[in-house]
Amino acid sequence: MRKTKGVDVTGTVSTSRRSFLTLLGGAAMLSACGFQLRGQQDYAFKRLAITGGTPQMIARLERMVQGGSDTVIVKPFEKPDATLNLSEGQGMRTLSLNAQGVIQEYELVFNLSYTLLGSDGTLLIPPSSIALNRSMTYSDQYTLAKSQEATLLYNDMRNDAVDQLTRRLATVRSLHPAPGEQTPGVTPRAPLPVPPL
Repeated sequence: MRKTKGVDVTGTVSTSRRSFLTLLGGAAMLSACGFQLRGQQDYAFKRLAITGGTPQMIARLERMVQGGSDTVIVKPFEKPDATLNLSEGQGMRTLSLNAQGVIQEYELVFNLSYTLLGSDGTLLIPPSSIALNRSMTYSDQYTLAKSQEATLLYNDMRNDAVDQLTRRLATVRSLHPAPGEQTPGVTPRAPLPVPPL
């Protein structure tokens, strides 16, 4: 059959056009029921500078902030509304031994410390930290593979920390908070729970 502009000569709608109309109808129904994409933030600051942190962390933070809000990431000398200071650390400690006293599991730990300062030096978020951990089984036979697994787990914790940090930044409601409106600092006071496998 010969087709003309998505409709064949007999007058039936083609499959691709039907799929498009179905997709359009589904989008209209979702918008009518109040569906909204997650992650849209309305930060109090519209120009944010970031100091410290690894390039990987800064790149993810830029994507998360700029992709989910109207805030832009600028250099510290470009007159930011707020400056985020980051410091991260990671470590490894023994979690369990086998009957021969050989390490069987490691606990990987990742810490992110941060503060947020306004352009006039106002402390918007006092020194705070995010602490995460993961467990990793270990064997001397697979040293290279376990090293690569540790790198993946550290990257996963770093990404998780950035996700938490973006939500924490959204708690700042004003660049000039009144004494009772200041965002409190958050630091884990208890030991980390047993890491997930």
